[in-house]
Parts: sequence; C-alpha cells; structure tokens
Amino acid sequence: MKLEMLRIFQVTAEQGSLSRAAEMLGRTPSAVSMILLQLEDNIGGALFEGGRKNRLTPLGLLVLEESRRANEAYDRSVKAIRRYANSTAGSVRIAAVPSATISFLPRVILRFRRERVDVRLEINDVDSAAVRRRLEFDEADIGIVSAAPDDVGDGTLIERTPLGIVCRSDGPIARAAAAGNASWSLLDHEPMIVNPLCSFVKSPIVEQRMLTATLESRNTTSLLAFVQSGLGATILPQNAMPVTGDNLVFVSPTDPVSFRHLLMIFQSKRPRSPAVEAFCSTILNIGGSE
Repeated sequence: MKLEMLRIFQVTAEQGSLSRAAEMLGRTPSAVSMILLQLEDNIGGALFEGGRKNRLTPLGLLVLEESRRANEAYDRSVKAIRRYANSTAGSVRIAAVPSATISFLPRVILRFRRERVDVRLEINDVDSAAVRRRLEFDEADIGIVSAAPDDVGDGTLIERTPLGIVCRSDGPIARAAAAGNASWSLLDHEPMIVNPLCSFVKSPIVEQRMLTATLESRNTTSLLAFVQSGLGATILPQNAMPVTGDNLVFVSPTDPVSFRHLLMIFQSKRPRSPAVEAFCSTILNIGGSE
C-alpha cells in the first residue's frame, strides 16, 4: 500500500466524483480508477458503494480518516525538511499563549538573535489547550502555556507574574482603586471581560462574575482593545501592560494576591535539534534572571 494510493483515494472521496478527482490530480479518470481498484485489492474490501464514487462504505469511511492522518503527517514532515533546508542553522517552532508572545518572547528572541541570527523562528499564539495539541501533533517544538500556581505539572517554570484587573484609567474601577480599594470586589463597578486567566484567581467574587459575564476572549490583544473601548475590565498579568496605551491601568487586588505561571513544555516524539536546545537555554536564562 503506497501513500500515493491513499492520497488519490482521499481526493476522490472528498470530491465525490471520479472526473473531478482526476482533474484535480492531473490524471485521467481511468488511471485514477485503476489505482483505486489496486487499493481495494490491497485492503481486501470495497471502499465505495457503486461505481459513481460518491458514497463510501463503512470501510471507506475508516480508510478516509486514516488517509487524512497519513497525508497530514507526510505533509508536516515535508514542510519540516524544507524549513530546515531553507535555514542555514535549522528552525524552531514555538506555540505560546498570547500574553507570553507580548510580554516574554520578545526579550527571548532579542537575546537569541544576538548569537543565532540564522535560525528560522516560527511563532504561533494560541491558548494553552491548543499549544498542547500542536505539540502532540508535531506542529511545534516548544510550547509555552499558562498555569495556576498549584498546577506546574509536566512543565518547567519560566515566569511568575502577578495577576490583576486591567481597566480604563478614567473608569469607576480606577477611581475606586485610587481611593484605596485593593479588592477583587472592584469588578462590581464594571462588566467583566472573561478570559482563561480569570480562573487562576481563587476569589468567590471573580468566580461569580465569570458565571454572569457576557463577553469572553482568549486573545490578549483583543482583551486590551475591548477594555480600551470601554466594554469593561479584565484580568491579565502585570507585564501585559507595557504594550497598552496611557488610558489603561493595572490594579493589584490583595484578597487574595494571585499569580500566573508560564511553563515551558515540549513534544516528545522526536529529539530536540541543536537550534531548539539553544532557544530553550535562552528561555531558561531569561526566566531565571527575573
């Protein structure tokens, strides 16, 4: 069974037509039909119901799912080879939560570039769950995820940052905080914009506001834009603030003091290249210096 057979079967199954598949593949319909017959003989069962190739058998549905997995894995490997070939010193794929790409990774990249300017870096900002999926499916070499203080798990701690309320400087939360209120109850003054970091705050006030909130976002840039627009306040790490404008402030409640941890995690399916190891060392050096 050859990979090309699975690719041709996948295209035919997704197109639902032998002629359309042949046109897309740049082959004649008879050539595509012959390859499909060879695949069915190899497997030992029919993949299509009838001769029109527009309906799959139960076996065909299973083979289609496996064909997609095989072809996606092959395509990822080809891309990895080409990335490495096009870079004189290899490549590093980083999947990180958005707040890390704003506050932490720029410092890491600046230091890394001082000595390794020839390494290709690919940065994707996604939430923690998506970071772990990218590592699992070999779509990233290094992952940076957010974690609560009591959930270090399988990662390496690289940063510990206070969490607080981000709000407009001219809004009711900022005015109440200026008067000496340093409580999470400040969130009662404005609508709360929910994001995954809110769950790290072990406060009944925050937990209740999460249940009643009507606006949610997982992207730090979007959250800051919403706050700047006057849609409410949100909870973010303190080091997300340098990229904001003058109209936002950070308030640090003390009931309780809350933190966000950044963890570095890896995919275990292949050995780490020298470029990946060098980037990891830079992350640890930056994290350890704070």
